[in-house]
Amino acid sequence: MDKTNNIQPILKINDLKKRFGDNQVLNGFSLELNEGENLVLMGKSGSGKSVMIKCLVGLIQPDSGTLEIMGKDITELTQKEFNELRTEIGFLFQGSALYDSMTVRENLEFPMRKQNKTEEEMLNLVIEALESVGLAETIDLMPGELSGGMQRRIALARMIILKPKIIIYDEPTTGLDPITAKEIIGLMRNIQQSYKTSSLIITHDVDCARVISNRMILLIDGINYAEGTFEELATNKDKKIQAFFK
Repeated sequence: MDKTNNIQPILKINDLKKRFGDNQVLNGFSLELNEGENLVLMGKSGSGKSVMIKCLVGLIQPDSGTLEIMGKDITELTQKEFNELRTEIGFLFQGSALYDSMTVRENLEFPMRKQNKTEEEMLNLVIEALESVGLAETIDLMPGELSGGMQRRIALARMIILKPKIIIYDEPTTGLDPITAKEIIGLMRNIQQSYKTSSLIITHDVDCARVISNRMILLIDGINYAEGTFEELATNKDKKIQAFFK
């Protein structure tokens, strides 16, 4: 998706730096996520992707740089303000992160418990979310009764139940067989179209990046080393860039 003057970034990271001892993990990393786009971020293991996410969600503090979500610098927000802002952000964690002691319904209701919704309202939203991922029949099952792919789809349903404006996917297809991975990618595309979300997708999966991305960024040496469409980067002759597409 090309940038235009009419599209404002809904998420913006500028000159982010984070060091751990002698290890400079992020060294001025920047990105902009535009409204309605799927932005894929790729980087080798240990390149700083997880550190960037932890800075973005407030788990660790950057050494310097700014992180803006919907025009608000999160480093300047109170905890209450930040918690309110986080309701606009959905996360799909690498391991699905379902609560094993809760049924599917209880897992999906959990994000809504502080929303002052009635039991009927919550049930209607749970059913809607489960139908959107094709798993309405699992509502009373436990996570342990589901396959890994089904658990990932339930995690998708829980993520969209509050209808977030921004979604962050952390390795959404990791650990899945190729057929299930394609199903998850298809659901991600449907979510973008149905919910008009803006998504930041961290992945090592080149096929996922090719299918899902409007634009890509390569995190190399702690910086935004290259960005463009999948086709632009895949045909770039730079050896550091080509290493991602072999």
